This record gives sequence, structure tokens and C-alpha cells, in this order.
Amino acid sequence: MTSTLSTTASRTDDADLTALGYQPTLHRKLGRYASFAAGFSFVSILTTIFQLFAFGYSFAGPAFFWTWPVVLVGQLLVALNFAELAARYPLSGAVYQWSRRMGGEVVGWFAGWFMAIAQVITAAAAAIALQVVLPQLWDGFQVVGGDPSLASPTGAANAVILGAILLVITTVINCLGVRLMSHVNSIGVTCEIVGVAAVILALFSAAQRGPEVVADVSVVTTSDLGAVGAFLVSGLMAAYVMVGFNSAGELSEETKNPRKTAPRTILSALIISGIGGGLMIIAALMAAPSLDDGRLATEGLPYVLTAVLGTFWGKVLLVDVAIAIFVCTLAIQTAGSRLVFSMARDGKLPASARLAKVHPKRGTPMWPSIAIGALAVGILAINIGNSALFTTLCSVCIVMVYLAYLMVTVPQLLSRFRGDWGRVGQTMPAGLFSLGRWGLPVNVLAVLYGALMVINLSWPRPEVYDPSGEHGILLFSAPIMVGAVLLLGIWVRRNLRVRQNKAAEASDPTNPAR
Repeated sequence: MTSTLSTTASRTDDADLTALGYQPTLHRKLGRYASFAAGFSFVSILTTIFQLFAFGYSFAGPAFFWTWPVVLVGQLLVALNFAELAARYPLSGAVYQWSRRMGGEVVGWFAGWFMAIAQVITAAAAAIALQVVLPQLWDGFQVVGGDPSLASPTGAANAVILGAILLVITTVINCLGVRLMSHVNSIGVTCEIVGVAAVILALFSAAQRGPEVVADVSVVTTSDLGAVGAFLVSGLMAAYVMVGFNSAGELSEETKNPRKTAPRTILSALIISGIGGGLMIIAALMAAPSLDDGRLATEGLPYVLTAVLGTFWGKVLLVDVAIAIFVCTLAIQTAGSRLVFSMARDGKLPASARLAKVHPKRGTPMWPSIAIGALAVGILAINIGNSALFTTLCSVCIVMVYLAYLMVTVPQLLSRFRGDWGRVGQTMPAGLFSLGRWGLPVNVLAVLYGALMVINLSWPRPEVYDPSGEHGILLFSAPIMVGAVLLLGIWVRRNLRVRQNKAAEASDPTNPAR
């Protein structure tokens, strides 16, 4: 009976996909937890807060905690709009598909283009984080030898080796099929959730001060940036972390009952990540041995965990962080491959015919996974001898993510103003997620938030883009990089259209030049 119901539901999902203009080729294997895991592992609070706590604290001290709920609320506004779109357009390559159907072909192409490049860089950034963890577990992981610090020549080179090995493994898993990917990802996310809960409980049990620590603004008031400037910079930590929750939408064509599942898992991935991350930050501030010895601003969360958990349990946690890094990289690559597949299926990328192929037995787009893995390894290589540039690239790629999000929420808002929101040319099933009369104000706020975050992320601050003060040009990394990606995109799209037009003319039987 269960098998019959499952088959019927799958046929309904496939018929729904056909009504949106595509034939089902991917294997629909993901349930609700696997869909949630895709978004949660992309955000990966255990990985990102482990890496970025010191960054946030160094600018605003304990009060930097308040930037976390601000960004969470802002991203929740975006996620609510995404949830509505996921219910109406349950398609792979969500950001590309949503923006294309809301804003037209050109807007959709550039949203997909920015998001795809950002995901390649983000995959490299996640993979390189292994260098922060593995050599602490066992010095044998320092293959190159010497200083394991990411900023050192030996540490930078070793980080590339470890990251490249990780990307090869995630590429193989993605090529073997979505079922294996979802099993590995779900197990890893479960380990991460258990680890987050354990960290929070351990830190709260070792608290040396009360939660009022988050009201300590002593660092903010003495900052050279000024109070507002310090908060804006420290808020970049949360902005870097809380992206990728839309991954559940990227896998819609492989999700069972995606119209109802994807909206729920997009929101739950962000909300649970936001709550868990906020609790980790406040617990770390309460349990830190000292707030003013300088170590929180340089060593961050690892310093607190080592002091509280000791060497043995600290290493156990490091294993969990390594698992989180692994599934984070896997999820980013998976989401990126579906985006590339979706664009290629529409003939919107070079080598589209190959990138749009789906393995007949495994039901997975192998070539997009291989392409993203190879490109991410290439990006990793920049870190050898130029770790400052690699860090800058990682910061700028988050700007591109927020721009891609704006290319969804702005056309969506315009659609609401025009009064044609939600008209997709088919009868909508009952009970879909909808903001109803709250849709317009939530959409307006989401656009305003996104625009402000793009400005904040792009602002030419030496503290973010040129901390050493040696490369003034890096101050303008964000506008330069975004401009370069935009120009490259214009060139790629133009050349693609020229080739497609020539191919169409060559195949036209009425063309006298044939």
C-alpha cells in the first residue's frame, strides 16, 4: 500500500514538472529530512562560526552578538519570499528559475551566472577550512610540513592539498547519485546537530558570567570605526554564515512532494541554523576564560572550546567540525551542480549539451559536479603564496550571492506591484505556502535588507579587504570583482547566442547558404 501511494505521489510530482515545461530526468529520492539537510549543511554553523567568531568579536566585542539576530531576521524575510517561489516553481536551479520567471531571461541568466560562480568559490572556501582542523587532530595531516597556519606558506600549500582531496571525494559522491549524496549528507548533518547541541550545553555548564555579557559595548565605544561602523563590520560575520538556505529549492526535482517540502525546509534550515548559531555565540561569550586578554579576537571559538572541554573532548569536537566541513562542501557542490544543470538544460551555458546530460541509471548530472569540483580546485590554487587574495575572493563571492538573491526578490516585488504575482499558467494545488496579504511588506523589506547588505559587504574597508595595508587596490575588490564577473558574463552570453544563431541558420533547410 505504501509503495502504491509513493508511486502515485511520484507520478503527480513528475506531471507537475511536465506542466512547468520539463520532462523528469533526475531521480526523485529526497524526503523532508534530506531536503532540510541540504540547506542546513550549506549554512553549516559549526564550520562557519568556528572559523569566523574571532572576526566578529574583534570589531565589536561581546556586543557583536546582536548582529546575529539582525541578519537572521533580514535573511528570514528573504527566505519567506523564496518559500513562496519554491511552492510555485519546484525546479532545479531555483535562483535561476525563480528570477527568470519573475524578471525575464536576461535577469534570470545573470542571477544564475552570479550564483554559479559564487558557489564555485564558496566550495573552495569550505574545503580549505580543513586546514584549520585536521593538522590539530594529527600532525600527519600537515603533508607539506612546517607551520600549519593558513597564513604561512606551508600552511597555505597544505590547505590546497587537503581541500583538493576533499573536492575529489565530494565530486565522486555527487557523480554516484543523489541517494548516496543524501545519505552521506543526512548522517553528517545529524552529527553536526549533535555537535552543536553538545557545544552549547558544555559552554552553558561552564559559564563564568551571565547572558548580560552581550550588553558589553566597551570595545564598540573605543573602536576607531565608531559604534555604528564597528557593528556594521562585525555583522559581516553573520552575513557570511547565513547563506545557502535556498539549497532545498535547488534540489526540488529530486525531492518528494517538493511544493510542500521545499518551502518548509528552506525556512527550517535557516531558523534552526539561526537559533543554534545564536546560542553558540552567547554560550561562548559566557564561558570564555577572559573577554579582554585578546585571544577571543584572534583565536575565537577554538580558544573557548579548548579551555572548557580540554584536549580530549576538544579533539572529539574537531572531528565533528571536520565532518561538518565535509558535508558543507558536499552540499555546496550539489546545489551548484543543479544550478548549472538547470541553466544548461535551457541551453544557457557553453557546453550545454554535455552539462545537461543525466546519467540514465544514477539519475544525476555528473558533468556539472565534475566542472564545479575542477573549478573549485583551480580557485584553491590561488591560496598558494597569495592567501590574502583568496580570502578577499571568498568575501566578494558572498556579495555575488546577495546580488543573486536581489535578482529574485526585486522582480518578485515588481510582479506584486503589477498585480500578476503567482500567475504561472496552471492550477495551483490547495494548501501551498503563501504570505497572503503580508507578501508585499515582507517583499519590500527583503529588498531593502538585501540592498543594504550588498552596500555593507562591498564597502571599501581596509579592516576587511586590506588588513595589512599593503595592497590598496584590494579595498575595491567587491566592485572590481562584480564588474569583472558581469563583463565576463556579457561576453559569454553574447558568444553563446552568436554560436546558437549560426547553428540554427546552418540547420535551416530554407537557408540558401546551406
